[in-house]
Amino acid sequence: MSIITQLRKSVLYFHFFRPASSQFGGRLHENFSTQFHRTRSLYGGRRELDHEFVNTQVFKTGFCGSFGYKFTQKKSFSDPKSSSSSVESSQPIDAGSSIRKPISLWPGMYHSPVTNALWEARSMMFEKPGDRPSDSVSQSELVAKSPSKSRTSILYKFSSDYILKEQYRNPWNEIRMGKLLEDLDALAGTITYKHCCNDDGATRPLLLVTASVDKMVMKKPILVNTDLEIAGAVTWVGRSSMEIQLEVTQSSRDSPEPSESVVLVANFTFVARDAKTGKSAPVNQILPETEQEKLLWEEAEERNKMRKRNKAEKQMNIDNGDKERLNALLAEGRIFCDMPALADRDSILIQDTCHGNSLICQPQQRNIHGRIFGGFLMRKAFELAFSTAYAFAGAAPRFIEVDHVDFFRPVDVGNFLRFKSCVLYTELENPARPLINVEVIAHVTRPELRTSEVSNKFYFTFTIRPEAMKDGFSIRNVVPATELEAKRVLERMDAESSQLAKP
Repeated sequence: MSIITQLRKSVLYFHFFRPASSQFGGRLHENFSTQFHRTRSLYGGRRELDHEFVNTQVFKTGFCGSFGYKFTQKKSFSDPKSSSSSVESSQPIDAGSSIRKPISLWPGMYHSPVTNALWEARSMMFEKPGDRPSDSVSQSELVAKSPSKSRTSILYKFSSDYILKEQYRNPWNEIRMGKLLEDLDALAGTITYKHCCNDDGATRPLLLVTASVDKMVMKKPILVNTDLEIAGAVTWVGRSSMEIQLEVTQSSRDSPEPSESVVLVANFTFVARDAKTGKSAPVNQILPETEQEKLLWEEAEERNKMRKRNKAEKQMNIDNGDKERLNALLAEGRIFCDMPALADRDSILIQDTCHGNSLICQPQQRNIHGRIFGGFLMRKAFELAFSTAYAFAGAAPRFIEVDHVDFFRPVDVGNFLRFKSCVLYTELENPARPLINVEVIAHVTRPELRTSEVSNKFYFTFTIRPEAMKDGFSIRNVVPATELEAKRVLERMDAESSQLAKP
């Protein structure tokens, strides 16, 4: 009986740099090699898992002191010489699918080649919480790090990796934005771990969770036949919170300038919790060095102040209310409710645009902390928002921006999660480019306790593809039917106005 054996090898390089001010003086060189073996064999169509081969080389060089990290993940099996070739420390993580199992061999678990690569890198920085002594102390000594210490990039070789491209391609030959949002969250999390990483073996790792995502605007469609890169770093730090800015770039022959290759900029806010007590925990401070780093810090500081102002003013504005604005929004909705036969046929009630889905959160969807991965929630919310805009418009929508995302409470394995979406309002000032604003709210429902709590709120904006706007195609106006709906619309409109008013 014939045996078909498939080997998958990957090489993961870590470069650690220590400052010259070290008390130990001279330069250290350490080379660690660990090999694990796994081979998949196919016996007459029946698959059996014997052992896996993973070649991991970790290089640690530099001077003693605080660490700076750069990760490089490189395919080795496709070229026999590649395993022995030198790798530049500035080379980004390779998200290639060929260093992992083919899709046909995945055992049904939740996978993303990018999140896998990032979590593998992250696990090297921290020991697993279960491996640490139970009496380990919380982090007490904090250091200041420059943004460059946490800078990380990851490369998608779409032009040469067919399997990777097929995982990220949508029906319109553009990128699956939900999967990209998922990867952005994973990369932001890895960057926060690098910033908070201490080399004290007795220190428990912090629990770092996504708190919010600021507005991110798609400047141009992302294609899946051209290589893509995401790079980012910590740009601002509070006591227990951090802001991470990520930049998505895709070069083309039509836009050789670096500034023109930026297709999206995202700002994530993470908060730190003590892994044992669950209380907020202080994090390493940031020390901007270059002019660009100082500028990014100032912009992030202004965003943080604005978030606090908006939070303080939000309830006051809702309580006082602008009765005239509320009545104006509700006027047309009342006609739909009281005299539907006379209502404007170019308008529709918010409640008639609603969609939803439900799921039980499975172990395969958890992150390294055992809770549901925030990027997974963002992907599911985006896919529902896209479907909602699609059903509303009657034509395939095109993603424009993430207006805002809030993470109010964690979602655990086994939770009954319900997503509810609606078109909150439309902007029709430009008939050639109408805007569809979609709200998605996630609820953690506990039938045994008869409770349902909001865990997340997501806001997305879509438009319609230019080719679909021909021949008099138009989008309907969306109106609220209740005062609660009208307040939600005004709240989002005011939030959008404050975003546009930012310097």
